[in-house]
Amino acid sequence: MAHVLGQNQYGKAENRIVRIHRDSTRHEIKDLNVSVSLRGEFEDVHLTGSNANCLPTDTTKNTVYAFAKKYGIESAEAFGILLARHFVDDTERGVVHSARIRIEEYAWERIRTPDSSARFIGSEEVGHSFVRSGQETRTSEIVYDGESVQVISGLKDLVVLNSTNSEFWGYIKDGYTTLQEAYDRILATQVTARWKFGYSGRDGEAQPNWNRSYTQVKRHMLEAFAETYSYSLQQTLHAMGTRVLNNRAEVDEVRLELPNKHHFLVDLEPFGLKNDNEVYFAADRMYGLIEGTVHREGVVPVIPVA
Repeated sequence: MAHVLGQNQYGKAENRIVRIHRDSTRHEIKDLNVSVSLRGEFEDVHLTGSNANCLPTDTTKNTVYAFAKKYGIESAEAFGILLARHFVDDTERGVVHSARIRIEEYAWERIRTPDSSARFIGSEEVGHSFVRSGQETRTSEIVYDGESVQVISGLKDLVVLNSTNSEFWGYIKDGYTTLQEAYDRILATQVTARWKFGYSGRDGEAQPNWNRSYTQVKRHMLEAFAETYSYSLQQTLHAMGTRVLNNRAEVDEVRLELPNKHHFLVDLEPFGLKNDNEVYFAADRMYGLIEGTVHREGVVPVIPVA
């Protein structure tokens, strides 16, 4: 019985790309997940093992990053059209007949900071700090033992990013160290935060305004993230916790878990392009995990370690 090769296609899926537009002090960010799929004259690739008509999937990946540098990303749609036309019109011997580009775009909002504190050493203006839109989940844990109430509020999946004003250098180096020192890097994390209130519910004690407190704690954490010139994510963690305690008297303890969402500069030199901290590969695994508690002096921490 004869066998027939049916519909087929191939490409590189989920190319995670972050493009920073650094044309002014107020950076712009485009965060995309780009999947490329090609159809065309690929029968021999399947049937005979000849790769003469095969454009490597690695090449499609490189094209995504190179085009982001060369042409920028004004919109996902325009960028997708540019890629699709290139793969069909410019591939050698016209072997690609159609190209499908699927793009997921992750929206970021600029972190707002008070005008009075929007300037600090090393930056003309806080125009490089962003929070991922529509991701955050509010959490709460209440324990009552018959005498007193313990309230721990929090949030998770709050993704934030600084496109500059972050460094990491001067660390221990041994025979297994390959990490290069960085003097201008993206700092991004997905915040999980929990904070304990001093409120105990005894003797008619008035409850805090829980909704206002949540809004203000989140605001102070975001402002601290945006306004801290960071030499490590650990330093930023401490600044975020300290800012909350300095501004919210009802909070006694803050516990933060900050995975370091690594962004690696893409090497564009093979394509004759210079990557001036503009095009990044956004990795989701593996990642550094920075954890810590900041609490008032004399307070015994009670928020459990995850």
